[in-house]
Amino acid sequence: MRPLHKRHRRGVMSEINVVPYIDVMLVLLVIFMITTPLLTQGVKINLPKASAKAITARKQEPVVVSVDAHGLYYLNIDTHPNQPIAPDRLATRIAAEVILDKEQHITRPILIKGDKSVDYGKVVQAMVLLQKSGVQNVGLMTDPGQMQTQVHTKAG
Repeated sequence: MRPLHKRHRRGVMSEINVVPYIDVMLVLLVIFMITTPLLTQGVKINLPKASAKAITARKQEPVVVSVDAHGLYYLNIDTHPNQPIAPDRLATRIAAEVILDKEQHITRPILIKGDKSVDYGKVVQAMVLLQKSGVQNVGLMTDPGQMQTQVHTKAG
């Protein structure tokens, strides 16, 4: 029998308390859930409404030429996608991308996203620039409410 007057010593606890780690992970999860929708890059464009079927998702990021309400061009794959790009530089950059895509045997969609209040001539000029750059197919982006869709057109 054990004597009652001796104290029983506890050994060193070797378990890790994971509750603080779970708390930190939950806080990070909430932060990422809040900030992710705010990270969309691009230029604010009011797309015209249309009822068209959405294009199926592809592995390659599409090349998007945006035309804002003032008729300025933007390119989503440019080093500064939020700054306007000159038409001649746009044509040169698109031509280089077309050549690069042909060398890599990929077909990346090329889309035009025009603001609904922009002059239609500016969108046509963008299509002409793309055609001169060697683009065979051009898609036009529309907004049928909440979901974006693209309408394909043949460029030549």
